[in-house]
Amino acid sequence: MESMPFEEQIKALSKISKAITSDLYLEDILRLIVVVTAEAMGSNICSIMLIDEKKNEIVIRATQSVSEEYIKKPPLKIGEGIAGKVAKENKPIAIKEVIKEKEYKYKDIAKKEGLCSLLCVPLAVKGKVIGVINCYTSTPHNFTETEIDILTSIANQAAVAIENTELMVKSKVIQEELEARKKIERAKGILMKEEGLTEEEAYKKLQRYSMDHRKTMHEVAEAIILASDIKKKIR
Repeated sequence: MESMPFEEQIKALSKISKAITSDLYLEDILRLIVVVTAEAMGSNICSIMLIDEKKNEIVIRATQSVSEEYIKKPPLKIGEGIAGKVAKENKPIAIKEVIKEKEYKYKDIAKKEGLCSLLCVPLAVKGKVIGVINCYTSTPHNFTETEIDILTSIANQAAVAIENTELMVKSKVIQEELEARKKIERAKGILMKEEGLTEEEAYKKLQRYSMDHRKTMHEVAEAIILASDIKKKIR
């Protein structure tokens, strides 16, 4: 396994740092991280697996591998296999030969893809594990403390990038929901005033129109507000 010179590793970390403050979509950030990490570590397959808290599973979300079989590997339960164990214990694990490792799942895929040694490191933010990053070699390799430190640094940067992106998405969704609620309230008020309806009747009218025309309540509310504004301008 030929890893990058130290200067190149710093550049790799810098690329991931820039991704943290970028407006890239999460999938693009994950893809960038695995490509940069594979280069930095001299790895033939690198992948990121993220935790699905609802299902208590860890799922592959990005890899620079073109192998369909590897990409479509089934999820692991937290605590199951090497990745599941790393996610549960929040500690890196290095395996010299995965096909000889009792706890390693999917040995058939490892054989087919020529995967030999594995370094799996947790992605953690403020002590909370959100996933893992895997680096494989095609020949037996003893991972050094330096290599584990490099991948841990990359994992720490990656975890922040992922968490920031997901928080931005969540806050955007919450903001959009608040805006939609405000518009529905305003549309309700317009119907109550113009048609002499109670609050409940106005809401039911919005709901019925939404269902009949297969539009969201937000879209119906916007249309009512627009119509009301046009009427005011015409007057």
